[in-house]
Amino acid sequence: MTDKLDKDPGPADTPPAGSVPPEAIRAIPVRHYGRWISAVVVIGLVVALIVAFSQGNVRWATVPEKLFDPSILRGVVNTIWISVTAMALGLALGVLFAVMRLSKNPVTSTIAWFYIWLFRGTPVYVQLLIWFNLALIFPILNLGFYKDEMTQVMTPFLAALLGLGLNEGAYMAEIVRAGIQSVDEGQTEASHALGMTRTQTMRRVVLPQAMRVIVPPTGNEFINMLKTSSLVVAVQYFDLLRAAQDIASTSFAVMEMFFVASIWYLALTSVFSIGQYYLERRYARGALRTLPPTPLQKIKAKLSSFSNSKAVA
Repeated sequence: MTDKLDKDPGPADTPPAGSVPPEAIRAIPVRHYGRWISAVVVIGLVVALIVAFSQGNVRWATVPEKLFDPSILRGVVNTIWISVTAMALGLALGVLFAVMRLSKNPVTSTIAWFYIWLFRGTPVYVQLLIWFNLALIFPILNLGFYKDEMTQVMTPFLAALLGLGLNEGAYMAEIVRAGIQSVDEGQTEASHALGMTRTQTMRRVVLPQAMRVIVPPTGNEFINMLKTSSLVVAVQYFDLLRAAQDIASTSFAVMEMFFVASIWYLALTSVFSIGQYYLERRYARGALRTLPPTPLQKIKAKLSSFSNSKAVA
């Protein structure tokens, strides 16, 4: 009896005689006129900018001609070298002063705080000039076992290294400190329970887990270092910008050489940005079960889907 009632439609379920079924719903997408207007405005501004530069007094043939000039290439190598060495110094100092800042010893934590406060609070350009003119305060460097004139010791490279590296160390100290504090305190307590010392715990447990937080801002700092290194012209270090200025002073192609330097800076930052992307993926493996596809993997997937759809057609 129950099965019969379930199978037989009731009066409410049967459509009335002569009724017409409703038409299918036609979904009309919302029109975003503002997007089209903003796109047209942006394209118009870009075209106007291109036209303005094309009609300007710029010798565009000089740009590709000087792009691989031996002097420019030497400046590129020196720019990479000073950026890498200054970043290495800053990273080492950052780890050291971050650990000192988190120390329970009031003396070491106060020294670390003072270092970070001093070098973050003064412009890097001023710091470069102070190191370069240090001979005005100390004409002779006397360390007991080593003695020489300060002008011989404080070379343009050393002044650039100290100015950029010490400044970067203050920023890296805060980045490393934030990464260390992101690790759960239970990890440290468990390590101490296993008999590890504070140094072993920091080196084997805390820092490897903190790298996931430290790496992204560190990559940004290095890319910023590549551009900030252009300030070393103030201490007469021969870098990319100095090479461009030297060529501009003899060829009178001032704006053209600035364009050459900008192209090289864009190329360097783009290459290192790719390296930063894959380095972040490496340290994200412990936090994500499935890593998102890389741009190359996305392109391969789209090409394979396109070829499969074409074969089916």
